[in-house]
Amino acid sequence: MSRYRLYPLPTQEIVLRDHCAHARFVWNLAVEQDSWWRPGRHSAPGYLEQCRQLTQARAEHDWLRTGSQMVQQQALRDFAQARQSYFNGTQRRPSWRKAGRNEGFRGVAVGPGHVRRLSRQVGAIWVPKAGWVRFRWSRPVPEGVKSYRVTRDSAACWHVAFAMIPKPIPAPGTGSIVGIDRGVAVSAALSTGELLTAPLLSSTRRRRLILLQRKLARRKPGSTRRTQTRLAIAKLKARQTNARGDWCEKISTDLSQRFDLIRVEDLRIRDMTRSAKGTVERPGRNVRQKAGLNREMLASG
Repeated sequence: MSRYRLYPLPTQEIVLRDHCAHARFVWNLAVEQDSWWRPGRHSAPGYLEQCRQLTQARAEHDWLRTGSQMVQQQALRDFAQARQSYFNGTQRRPSWRKAGRNEGFRGVAVGPGHVRRLSRQVGAIWVPKAGWVRFRWSRPVPEGVKSYRVTRDSAACWHVAFAMIPKPIPAPGTGSIVGIDRGVAVSAALSTGELLTAPLLSSTRRRRLILLQRKLARRKPGSTRRTQTRLAIAKLKARQTNARGDWCEKISTDLSQRFDLIRVEDLRIRDMTRSAKGTVERPGRNVRQKAGLNREMLASG
């Protein structure tokens, strides 16, 4: 997918948040109906049955009926696809979605006139009920896109991603092979002798993050100041996430262009970062030190 930063107006942001709420409600409605199904006991609710339930829900709730029917139907299609992936053994069973954590919706039937370029760095996309929403034209939009997904992260930033299968990166054809050893102090060590380290927050931003986390612990739950502090922490973590994602994309692209075969160590980080607190009968030792080590492992791996 090609993802771009979205900049909706305040009135448009209200519409986008409503679309996210409607898609989440429809998804949870499908999860609730699917939870009653057990193999050998009842017939699994199909897509048509879920569409009838959506029609009934739109008739009962005015706030749902005022939303975009396309957004709500695509939420059902996403659930049907996730459910099929669960039966194929490639994903876990679809679970409930929560406000503030699962904010997004999908749009389809993107025509040639639904995406336009306004200036050198500004583009616009047509979103139902919201109109033309601007986004940063950081790179050309792929041709022939038919769908998109709008998401909102924990730092209150909106993004739009256009679904398009990218062209494969051609291999060098030299028969070169490289092995990648994953670690903690060094994120990845190549068999060629190169050492790769994932980027972290600067020392100044790390100190600010610690101060904000201490301030968050003193805030009253549900207060405006707690919400503001939580948002400031989310922005710092989003900055680190974006930097690490950019680093991973660049490193993986560079390796695929230089080597024909890449072997990566199967490092089980989940087992290495297991909690050391133990049980009541057999409590763990040096639990706080192990927690700090776990954070370093997760940050490096």
